[in-house]
Amino acid sequence: MPTTMKGPGLFLAQFAGDAAPFNSLASITKWAAGLGYKGVQIPTWDGRLFDLKKAASSKAYCDEVKGICADAGVEVTELSTHLQGQLVAVHPAYDAQFDGFAPAEVHNNPKARQKWAVEQMEFGAKASKNLGLKASVSFSGALAFPYLYPWPQRPPGLIEEAFAELGKRWKPILDVYDENGVDVGYEIHPGEDVFDGATFEMFLDAVGGHKRCNINYDPSHFLLQQLDYLEFIDIYHERIKAFHVKDAEFNPTGRQGVYSGYQGWVNRAGRFRSLGDGQVDFSGIFSKLTQYNYDSWAVLEWECCVKHPEDGAAEGAPFIQHHIIRVTERAFDDFAGGTSDKKLLRAMMGI
Repeated sequence: MPTTMKGPGLFLAQFAGDAAPFNSLASITKWAAGLGYKGVQIPTWDGRLFDLKKAASSKAYCDEVKGICADAGVEVTELSTHLQGQLVAVHPAYDAQFDGFAPAEVHNNPKARQKWAVEQMEFGAKASKNLGLKASVSFSGALAFPYLYPWPQRPPGLIEEAFAELGKRWKPILDVYDENGVDVGYEIHPGEDVFDGATFEMFLDAVGGHKRCNINYDPSHFLLQQLDYLEFIDIYHERIKAFHVKDAEFNPTGRQGVYSGYQGWVNRAGRFRSLGDGQVDFSGIFSKLTQYNYDSWAVLEWECCVKHPEDGAAEGAPFIQHHIIRVTERAFDDFAGGTSDKKLLRAMMGI
């Protein structure tokens, strides 16, 4: 049976803060519901909103979280472990930058930081199960990304070795997710080793085609790479388990293109935008996903260098609701629906 996509949902990461109503799960969910959102995606690293370790061990705490959301009028769509997933695999060139994603006690200690990240990911699997969720969203991390552009030429086997190591690190984590009945939807994103379809396939091979290795589809990252994000759905729809609704624009000039010349966000050729302000063909995306019976959540991830976040959030809910396609059980010209084959034949022959 075809199923209508769920939504609109809101990823809370970009809105959480120290001031009300953004500083507690109870208040931020009421704010989101007031804008028309029906679900919230929770960033598990933000202690103001969620205690991941507690959620992994306490069903009672997870019931409390669900109750807070239900009282506000929303439900949990997925848990996000983007920052912890990033730290599963960090190239040494990025050590100093990524230490900020981890607690102070593991700073300047890559092995301890990775161990912490793996434990966090396992907590994410158990917490998702305790919340009754079937999918989560994360990043893959990166060991090979510094070698993206082959100049000088990469040593033979370097990329293969990097993906083998990435698979070695993630396979046991994915096994824990499998034990808990939860998919990992990797956000395919520049800066990760998994940044397009080809690299996703390499990663999938490295984890032995693991059934829990899946995709959080975000077209904004594909538009900025000039990848065909509609054909991507045709190719990988069976692995798409989550959906970030995020807009972007790409306006190349005589001075810069895809790499954007080290410019700040406002001056880049490629920029993330609020929904409807960019160039992403969301009508095409929602149609494709509906065609392939994607039945999970459409979740706004807001990132824009121009518009105020609260305005972006307010505009996002009706935008997503407008694009969600309520599916039909039969085609418009299925005039014989419900009739027997014999009656259909007689009708076609006019007898």
